Amino acid sequence: MANRSTPRILFATAELAPLARVGGLAAASAGIVGELRRQGVEVELVVPDYFGTPLEDEEVRPITHIPQWFQPAYARRGTLPGVGQITLVETLGIRKPHPYTDQWGNGWFDNDARFIGFGAAVAALCEASSPDILHLNDWHTSAAPAYLWPAPPTVLTIHTLGYQGRTNSNWTFGFWHWWERYLHGGDCNLLAGGIRSADLVVAVSPNYAREILEPDMGFGLDGILRDKGDRLVGILNGIDTAEWDPSTDAHLPRRFDVDSLADRAASRAEVFRRFELSPTDGALVTVVSRLVHQKGIDLLLPLAGQLAERGARLAILGSGERGLVDAIQSTATGHAGVVGFVDGYDETLAHQLFAGADLFAMPSRFEPCGLAQMQAMRYGALPLVTDVGGLRDTVVDAALAASTGFVAPAVSTEALAATLDRALGVVADERRRTAMQRRGMAIDWSWSAPVAEHLAWYERLMSATGTSA
Repeated sequence: MANRSTPRILFATAELAPLARVGGLAAASAGIVGELRRQGVEVELVVPDYFGTPLEDEEVRPITHIPQWFQPAYARRGTLPGVGQITLVETLGIRKPHPYTDQWGNGWFDNDARFIGFGAAVAALCEASSPDILHLNDWHTSAAPAYLWPAPPTVLTIHTLGYQGRTNSNWTFGFWHWWERYLHGGDCNLLAGGIRSADLVVAVSPNYAREILEPDMGFGLDGILRDKGDRLVGILNGIDTAEWDPSTDAHLPRRFDVDSLADRAASRAEVFRRFELSPTDGALVTVVSRLVHQKGIDLLLPLAGQLAERGARLAILGSGERGLVDAIQSTATGHAGVVGFVDGYDETLAHQLFAGADLFAMPSRFEPCGLAQMQAMRYGALPLVTDVGGLRDTVVDAALAASTGFVAPAVSTEALAATLDRALGVVADERRRTAMQRRGMAIDWSWSAPVAEHLAWYERLMSATGTSA
């Protein structure tokens, strides 16, 4: 039972690991909710019922206080193993085999209706339970304030600003409140409305909170974000340090810790086998990523020749845009034994790629927070990143005293080539490499500190509105 001196939170998200995992939103949602609950906070966790997932001790009730075009609507409350208490919401059309896209990668034609309906259901649940804080995430939940009055103090976390839920402006005629907040650039823009309605907007890293105030990274919303003033803050995400722990990781052929780094060699050997890489004493560079333009993997591919000249190898695991997948496959074919590629996602292989790598490449064009660079450091892989978003907040370049990795000064193949050359030199120096590995492995990437920041803001918002528990 939660201590009543702590706030009661209704936390709504479109993704939650391991139930519905597409991107970083799933891991971030699971991480913050899990840590809030560990700290004794009462959290009602609300997620779309995409798959009809069975729950233990399930209770079902209809949701009626939403527009009729989203009905029938139901809330199933129960316990999901590995997650705990959860409320799964079904509104008209929400149940699909994938949260957002069909088998060809195209967005479902009714995604606007699906997630506006989900937002309306979140508002109805909020009215019924009267939480101290309503915590929304990204555009998928941003319609909730349009159906809620009065609203509790509302927090909106922006995980990726580029996805905004833009749709036909006619949708605003069906909103019950604040319809004008959702009009932006002639469209109904759900994220714009959520930002305007929120008492606090959280970006998932301090540097990303600064970047999105500028036109080139604001995706058309930089103006309304600047209007938030000090109610836009950056709080760095954490990672699940129990799942990502090389000393206990069952996915690894040999576990290790900061004092047994030599045991990483077993994972390296497995990566060479799975990716059919030619034997070498040179560096192993790995990538675990969604294969989309944002991640900048295309900028890395022209460096295959440089890797071959230096006796290094590159292993890439991921899936995504067809054109990028084809380009990676072509590079792997043209540099057989130097570049290896597995199309898809394999949890065991992902862990082994972190554990076996000398360098972990993450050349993102933009990166709100990034989790993989933290996971890599936890496993002794030195991240090679671009100087954007949360990558700037988490990776200290080798030129500095507290170095943990390598930061390319620009998002370009040329900058990556120079940084890779520098990184390969450091990796070959066992003393420097080991010191950097140990520093990265010693950092606390858990959710403890981020959740403490969230709790401080919850209390501040509640005090400002006279709703403090």
